[in-house]
Amino acid sequence: MKEIKGTIASPKGFLADAVHAQLKYKNLDLGLILSQVPAAIAGVFTTNKVCAAPVLIDRQIVKKGQARAIICNSAVANAVTGEQGYSNALKTQKLLAEKFELKAEEVAVCSTGVIGVQLPMEKIATGISKLSQNEGTAAYFAKAILTTDTQTKTINFEAEIGGQIVNMAGVCKGSGMIHPNMATMLAFITTDAKIAQALLQKTLSEIIETTFNQITVDGDTSTNDTVLLMANGQAKNNEILEGSSDYLLFKEMLAKVCQSLAKQIAADGEGATKLIEVTVKGAPNDLAARFIAKKIVGSSLVKTAIFGADPNWGRIISSIGQVANFEVSDIELKLQDELVLYHSTPVDFDAAFLSEKLKEDKIEIIADLNAGSGLGQAWGCDLTYKYVEINALYTS
Repeated sequence: MKEIKGTIASPKGFLADAVHAQLKYKNLDLGLILSQVPAAIAGVFTTNKVCAAPVLIDRQIVKKGQARAIICNSAVANAVTGEQGYSNALKTQKLLAEKFELKAEEVAVCSTGVIGVQLPMEKIATGISKLSQNEGTAAYFAKAILTTDTQTKTINFEAEIGGQIVNMAGVCKGSGMIHPNMATMLAFITTDAKIAQALLQKTLSEIIETTFNQITVDGDTSTNDTVLLMANGQAKNNEILEGSSDYLLFKEMLAKVCQSLAKQIAADGEGATKLIEVTVKGAPNDLAARFIAKKIVGSSLVKTAIFGADPNWGRIISSIGQVANFEVSDIELKLQDELVLYHSTPVDFDAAFLSEKLKEDKIEIIADLNAGSGLGQAWGCDLTYKYVEINALYTS
């Protein structure tokens, strides 16, 4: 397996495009992913009880298990928009189906942006009419789905599976309202692998738990969170079967794609200057380790300390103690590979030196709880003045 350069349309049989539909003042804002043949589709969605109209539609598409296209707009979330919002999502689905001679039930619809605003359907219709199947525009899709993001987020891998080269590509957006159970974001993954839909769904659901569900920026879960994965079989590999060596490689590739996208979202949190990676080991089990890691990286006190390059490890220990449901009397803690706590006892360290290391772009926190073999990771970012500025002015 190796990472390669590419776009969301690099896997065989996929195309992508994007246009400026004038939902934003400028920049691309309406994007398309199209499979030239029917594809198995898997998905995971927000746990927020107030979910957007597109989420309701896409859940049904995933339940049926097959799709040809994904249409995504930015600027308007189409959430908390009532019957009109749901009708508009269905109309978007129908317009794209008519444009590319598809069945409406094969078109997944996604939206991201401001909540409580109706989609401007005349602009949506005009934008859809401009979308094409021409090659060479696939890279535009990653730009069209952005909101407060500062950069596009993409990843591509290839590997030999079932006697053929299989490609997998991912693209996502997400910067604020990031506190998943699912992640507050949109993520789209394409692959030309041949794999049954049921196994595709099972695999995605498992990997979500250790990747997208382990990132947090601000503790808020969105109304629109969606991860969609399409597999169209155009690599012509032997079908991937659960438990086989091919399956293990496919699962590893999907995990790498999801983890890369998750970390890119965390690093691009609104106003962020640093990516924070927390590793917790020595917990009674993996679930406990992941839970504690996410608590640490989600702590406002930890996040602000990291922003200020303050080696205040007491805030980390406090986070651990708040959520651990087992004894934590023997903790070893490292910041930027500098030991600050050993057997739950402070050790001497050069605070000025560590403070300088905490000014780096990536911050690593490692906590060994010495209470088992459980291992978990979580990713987030620092909390800055800029985060407040962005969100104070988001709809103005």
